[in-house]
Amino acid sequence: MRRLKNAFAIVFFLLMGVSFPLAQASTYLLPPPGDNLVGAIQSVTARHEDTLSDIARQYDLGYDQITAANPEVDPWLPGEGTRIVLPTEYVLPDVPRQGMVINLAAMRLFYYPPVQAGQAPEVITYPIGVGREGWGTPLGKTRITAKLVDPSWTPPESIRKEHAENGDPLPAVVPAGPDNPLGQFALRLALPGYLIHGTNKPWGVGMHVSHGCIRLYPEDIAALFAQVPVGTPVLIVNQPWLLGLDNGHDYLQIFSQTSEPPEPQIQKAFSAWLARHLPPGKAIDSSIAQRWLKAANGIPEPL
Repeated sequence: MRRLKNAFAIVFFLLMGVSFPLAQASTYLLPPPGDNLVGAIQSVTARHEDTLSDIARQYDLGYDQITAANPEVDPWLPGEGTRIVLPTEYVLPDVPRQGMVINLAAMRLFYYPPVQAGQAPEVITYPIGVGREGWGTPLGKTRITAKLVDPSWTPPESIRKEHAENGDPLPAVVPAGPDNPLGQFALRLALPGYLIHGTNKPWGVGMHVSHGCIRLYPEDIAALFAQVPVGTPVLIVNQPWLLGLDNGHDYLQIFSQTSEPPEPQIQKAFSAWLARHLPPGKAIDSSIAQRWLKAANGIPEPL
């Protein structure tokens, strides 16, 4: 259902020629050892002219991220005076805090820059667009092998065939410029054919719309590009369920699945995951847990 809503959103943005305010970077001090929660939930009041995509980009959120947190709000006509929840609180991925970590389920990239002398360790997080069904972004370890400014795009034959079948033929090489879907900056991965790049369609950030590459808002890729050296390790994971800990308090953060297996299968896997990961002595009512699983709003819920 969410993918169907995304398709409507894409058509709307194209027809309306939507423009957006630029994103605010999300940089946080790393929590102490044992804790893994950063940021805080916020809210804003919509103006008459706002869409949820306007607000999402302004606060460095993705489209699915903000719509999941505001399920009762019309994405393109929120209405003046409507309270909009900003899900700007994150449980860090359950992996070592080094290099770049991409959680496909959260549709967010987490970058842990090298710690400079006299500075506290930080994490910088950005929303991303990822591969759509049939073009999934691969999981695993890789690294940044090259940094490209104004990259040209050589679409593979499979993508050229798809575009031709849709009446939108592509040239063998798309030069740098406003029609190039890679945007102005790209980070090449050791995974053949995969990039972390900008986009000429920023409304797609926070959706499953790419052919497997990872896309960022133009201003976000520019900032990331300036910081990340060649050789930076990259770990791509899919963690839709995360347990958070903040100053002795436990939280559960749930994101929508990157694929859509049958609901009973998800429920069974989720129950098994909870049994393995809940802290000793902690329990959660099964009906509450299943309600949170169904909502998958990406907001850390206190246990």
